[in-house]
Amino acid sequence: MPYNWTNELWRILASLVLALLIGWMVGQITLALLLVITVWFASYFIRLVRLDRWLRFDRKQEPPHSTGLWGETFTGIYRLQQRARKRNKRLIKTLNRFRETTAALPDGVVLLREEGEIEWWNAEATRLLQLKYPQDVGLRLANLLRHPAMAAFWQDDAQDEPITINSPYNDAIRISLRRVEYGNNQTLVIIRDVTLIEQLQQMRRDFVANISHELRTPLTVLSGYLESLVEDETVDQQLHHTLEVMQQQTRRMQQLTEDLMLLSRFEHSREPGEKVVVNVPQMLSRLKEQARILGGEREHTILLEADPTLYLWGEPRELDSIFTNLVVNAVNYTPGSGAIRIRWHEDDTGAHFEVNDTGIGIAPRHIPRLTERFYRVDVDRSRHSGGSGLGLAIVKHAMQRNRGSLRIDSEVGQGSTFICDFPPELVRHPDEQGRGTRDEGRGGKTAS
Repeated sequence: MPYNWTNELWRILASLVLALLIGWMVGQITLALLLVITVWFASYFIRLVRLDRWLRFDRKQEPPHSTGLWGETFTGIYRLQQRARKRNKRLIKTLNRFRETTAALPDGVVLLREEGEIEWWNAEATRLLQLKYPQDVGLRLANLLRHPAMAAFWQDDAQDEPITINSPYNDAIRISLRRVEYGNNQTLVIIRDVTLIEQLQQMRRDFVANISHELRTPLTVLSGYLESLVEDETVDQQLHHTLEVMQQQTRRMQQLTEDLMLLSRFEHSREPGEKVVVNVPQMLSRLKEQARILGGEREHTILLEADPTLYLWGEPRELDSIFTNLVVNAVNYTPGSGAIRIRWHEDDTGAHFEVNDTGIGIAPRHIPRLTERFYRVDVDRSRHSGGSGLGLAIVKHAMQRNRGSLRIDSEVGQGSTFICDFPPELVRHPDEQGRGTRDEGRGGKTAS
């Protein structure tokens, strides 16, 4: 049962009363009170000394034996120490498990303090970054990884965007870095060796490019012979129909080959070709007529709203590929009598190309994967419409090469909207002095 501090007060009062009684009996009340107080102070001082020695030298031993309130104090401190030891053991075990877990990860992990100084790292980070303990503890990771891409890596809005750079100690190793904010302004940097992945991707791109190039010549020859046979009036009617189907499928294979070669070129080279000022309104006007012909008997309502004074600084063929793929997709996936709206406009954030249709729409789960090559929401419908699954992949890479971005908004049964955003620095106007313009209708260049 805990000792009540009022008991200690009663003991003091009882001692004082006893001192007064004895002092009155011997005629020395003051001396008796002084003696009792001195004894109490001496007792308290001795206990304080014992407490101090125990806390400094013998904390792991049992507390000094004492009675009364002091005994309760010793016991209470000892219990607090025991609980603190158990809590520290649990924390140490948790920390050891964390370190063992991170050490076993195939990715490198670096813990950074609030100001970006290195606090801890695992074995894989040692291999990839050649970090040394304890020399590198407290150093800023930004000073060890000097690369142009690292400036954007440390920006707040780039937290979810990993970057890929060469290892600072081995150019043959490619590493991917990603930031994760946690705790009190602390940062976790995850480092992954992506050398093999990039090599496999490069092999895949080379394979696709080589196969596409090798298929181009035989398909051209085959197409030429089929065209001659289709135009031959002496060919039997039934055979003529078969030849037309073969010619149609050959053209489809040629288009697929051209798309693969174009996509391969985009992936191999991140920089676009020769840039000029492109007359986008004129390009879209021609594209609108092509879309009307492509729609055929479906009789789509095609609306074009284009700012006639809004041009763009870019590579004409790549921009034409972007606009054409989006408009053709809208035509292919919009039922008869549907509406397709094409907009080309400008605001404070730059220029925007927007294609809105009243087609079948796309479920939300498919939208993040639409720009993957050969990805199709509905395989049967894509085959029926002649889609290859490469159009949006080409749009994505072409937009990246022209410093733009693609946004997709769609709902099943309500249609889709594809928006291409171009930064303000690419915007041009025909009345600007010293700018070249390109007439896409004639293919020539003029100076405004």
